[in-house]
Amino acid sequence: MTGGTLIVTRDVDNHSYFKKQAEQFGFRKVAVTELERDGLNYVINDLSPRLIVMESRFYDCATPYMISLLHRRFPKINKAVVSLERYPEYFAIGLIANGVESYVNFSDGAEQFFTGLRYIKEGKAYISPKVAAKMKNKELPKASNELTERQIEVARLLCNGYTALEIADVLEVSDSTVNHHKSELYNNLKIRNEKELIRVALYLELIKVEELNFYGRKYK
Repeated sequence: MTGGTLIVTRDVDNHSYFKKQAEQFGFRKVAVTELERDGLNYVINDLSPRLIVMESRFYDCATPYMISLLHRRFPKINKAVVSLERYPEYFAIGLIANGVESYVNFSDGAEQFFTGLRYIKEGKAYISPKVAAKMKNKELPKASNELTERQIEVARLLCNGYTALEIADVLEVSDSTVNHHKSELYNNLKIRNEKELIRVALYLELIKVEELNFYGRKYK
């Protein structure tokens, strides 16, 4: 399907529905997958799509860091994020800063939504009006993979459910120091909460699933 469209979604049960709807709208050579990381990279290498359309819930809200890694691996492929539900404008800005050419949100209204899809189908960039308004005179936040050893320690403990006070006790520092490291960690990776941190930490292999004593059952 070289030159076609790859749709990435977390909704395993609706692959055929998404494929049919996209084809009826005019997208060419449509394939659908829910694979993550290496599996997704393999599919992209195999299919060589012209366009990747990601549902916003993919990668648990499609974190900017995940998008940045995808963009570094496949910089020449057009990437779009489509949101079918409410999604924070400031977080969409993070996706755009890290390699997404187009962002379409159904909450903008049906007319804007389908206008955006038409632009994407034609290979043009399209940014939701609400997000475009937020981007004016605003520095775009790019994710960084430059973490300090202490930030990695804090990340590993947070992934295992430790509170700031507990981390301070383990590392023998003040809780304000822990909160500073946590803030820097979240800023560097452009994530919002511990749920996203766990996914990014697993992706970066900062921690393994078997080491997730607190949250592990959710990821096995």
